[in-house]
Amino acid sequence: MTTEVTSLVKEQILPSEYELKEPEPEHCPGPESEMAGKADACDGCANKEICESLPKGPDPDIPLITENLSGIKHKILVLSGKGGVGKSTFTSMLSWALSADEDLQVGAMDLDICGPSLPHMLGCVDEVIHESNFGWSPVYVADNLATMSIQFMLPEDDSAIIWRGSKKNALIKKFLKDVDWDELDYLIIDTPPGTSDEHISVNKFMNESGIDGALVVTTPQEVALLDVRKEIDFCRKAGINILGLVENMSGFVCPGCKHESQIFKPTTGGGEALCKELGINFLGSVPLDPRIGKCCDSGQSFLDEYPDSPASLAVLNVVEALRDAVNDV
Repeated sequence: MTTEVTSLVKEQILPSEYELKEPEPEHCPGPESEMAGKADACDGCANKEICESLPKGPDPDIPLITENLSGIKHKILVLSGKGGVGKSTFTSMLSWALSADEDLQVGAMDLDICGPSLPHMLGCVDEVIHESNFGWSPVYVADNLATMSIQFMLPEDDSAIIWRGSKKNALIKKFLKDVDWDELDYLIIDTPPGTSDEHISVNKFMNESGIDGALVVTTPQEVALLDVRKEIDFCRKAGINILGLVENMSGFVCPGCKHESQIFKPTTGGGEALCKELGINFLGSVPLDPRIGKCCDSGQSFLDEYPDSPASLAVLNVVEALRDAVNDV
């Protein structure tokens, strides 16, 4: 990790004079809003003077983000309101699958700021990023697969990111504005669970550059589908096109006998029934294979290591369906 990048993470993401004293109150208009410091929610807020002093009006970085991302053909968000459904795992497998085509250039951006895991899953956790005249250089996993994550900037692997929304948003903006992705066919953006800071920010910052849509990930059980419904509602309210939904961990495949059994029982019909109900493309189901976790832990491509696994075949089918959905946008 270069000294320059370390300095940016520690000091320049949000200048100290603009750091918020307390978490934003309910109904906060946001520090960058023209109503910052003036709305009803600002009365009595410890951040009021700070928010009033922040620059107002159109964000001057939006045109820079749009220009920086202009060489990227397709931009896909990987979303799910539920944690633990395998968003990062699926993002890594999707990245491996797309980059298997040597004619494609693929980027994977890790926006899970508090729990970055893509570098580990892609086998590049010990790499560093560098700053040049063109911006921050992403880490290349292969000749045609690059990734960017805050994990590369941490002083230690176990260092916690204890940031409020403003700092998170500022880092997302730098990832979009300052990372030199060059020409890409696909940029896959892995997001944390929920529908809050990271999701709102990436949609706002990329509005002019264009997002092809979202790939929504779920598992079969109703407790996951409840949160996924909220994510779908968020996408519709935010104007994000939903490319389709994939049901992950759909059954368990024994590596020895190939028998498949249900681990998470789809008590209400699972992801496919949800798609029929809400009018969303169902991209397919991916069974749980314990070797997927093993490959993610070791930073290997599961698709390359176990090409005959039913899970590998299912992932490739989902990828083909996703590419068709992107081309139809």
